[in-house]
Amino acid sequence: MESGRLAAVRRYEILDTPPDGAFDRIAGLAARLFDVPVATVAIVDVDRVWFKAVHGLEGVTQIGRGPGLCASTVLRDEALVIPDTLLDPLASTNPLVTGPMGVRFYAAAPIVTSDGYRLGTVNILDTRPRVLTEEDVATLTDLAGIVMDELELRLSAIRTVRDERERREAERRHAEQERRRAERERAARERERAEREREQAARERAERDRAALASFASTLQRTLLPPALPAVPGLELACHYHAASADDVGGDFYDVFPVDDTRWAFFLGDVCGKGVQAATVTSLARNTLRAAAHHDADPLAVLGMLNTALLADVWAGRRYCTALFGLLTPDGDGTFSVTLASGGHPPAYRLRPDGGHGGVRVDAVRPEGGMLIGALPEARFAATAFRLRPGDGLLLYSDGLTEAATGPGTLLGEEGLAAFLAGRAAPVGAAELVRDTVGLLHSLPEGPRDDVALLALSVPLPGAAPHGTEAAAPTTAARETDDGEEHDRRDR
Repeated sequence: MESGRLAAVRRYEILDTPPDGAFDRIAGLAARLFDVPVATVAIVDVDRVWFKAVHGLEGVTQIGRGPGLCASTVLRDEALVIPDTLLDPLASTNPLVTGPMGVRFYAAAPIVTSDGYRLGTVNILDTRPRVLTEEDVATLTDLAGIVMDELELRLSAIRTVRDERERREAERRHAEQERRRAERERAARERERAEREREQAARERAERDRAALASFASTLQRTLLPPALPAVPGLELACHYHAASADDVGGDFYDVFPVDDTRWAFFLGDVCGKGVQAATVTSLARNTLRAAAHHDADPLAVLGMLNTALLADVWAGRRYCTALFGLLTPDGDGTFSVTLASGGHPPAYRLRPDGGHGGVRVDAVRPEGGMLIGALPEARFAATAFRLRPGDGLLLYSDGLTEAATGPGTLLGEEGLAAFLAGRAAPVGAAELVRDTVGLLHSLPEGPRDDVALLALSVPLPGAAPHGTEAAAPTTAARETDDGEEHDRRDR
């Protein structure tokens, strides 16, 4: 009955709510799937048809219900398809057909609740006659089902928030009652003792809250980093992550993974900002880079796909990131060809034996022109190619390293880092390079003020077996062993 259907519409609390990215995506997806100019997600009210999402009808939020197309669809159990509206007695007089828009094709699938009420429709419209296959109708019906799933999730979230609010209010009232009772009982006690007890309780609560926040941040941070680096034949890998704060989640990330049977990809990047939103963008960036590399391993194409993903994702907001993305190809003679692309990230450093004198030559690998990722739709990225030979190493890092203070008002900077690296001995080993760099961080008077991610690669000399991989567990200033050294985890 109509009263039951309207009660179901009210139950989902969807009418007159602001735009929602999930429903907007469904309308946009419907338009793309069926190549139509207009697609909507509509809810049928008492005397109106209200649009939760509209693609192709700017400024339209609702129309009168009347004997219209959407209103007719909610009376049906299956999808309504009108190939040519001028030939359909129901549709031929509809204002959408006779008016300026000139709709010639209409199809809609009802949005049906689990208890059988039809809340509204997912609609597609075109200005030319169309024919839908059974598979097309099934797809449209599935989109309506997805809308229903989103409504259910939304309703569940509303109820959860409401229940939590009521629970907190009850707890607040109970706590207030307890506080007043305790105050009456302590009235006869000496004021100074009562004040000391309140201060102690406040300190304990603050410590518990800080410990819980640190535990949450640490757990979330670990999910953003690979648990271990892979074993790459003929190559030594090492990594390290230092979190500057135990209470906040950083945006630095890195990874190494196979692209196919012979080639490997690696990247290191930094999302602007901190906190849960930065962590969301970090997860999106890391997963996008891995997926994009399997689709097209060209580093410039990979960064371009990440730029598109960040701009398109509503959760990313105005967050952007920097990154270096590289592709490793073994040449069969113990060397590796490397293509490295930059999206606004600090340069990597390539270390090579310096003429047999036991030292190393340090070169900044800085592709010119790489722009920030996720800031502009027309962003351009730059790449450069080189080879890693036996005894060579490559260091990637986030800017928390070069922005670490070496004294009052002075930073390590790129020149300071290059000078430090030039003091290494040849041949360069990735594990030793990372350990030395971590030692540099520990030697600074104030330590790093920002998160630091390190990723090193090296090619062993002929006859020397690579050490495999060495990875430092995500660490914070609060997670130290008794002797003051940060706790590392090594995977051999």
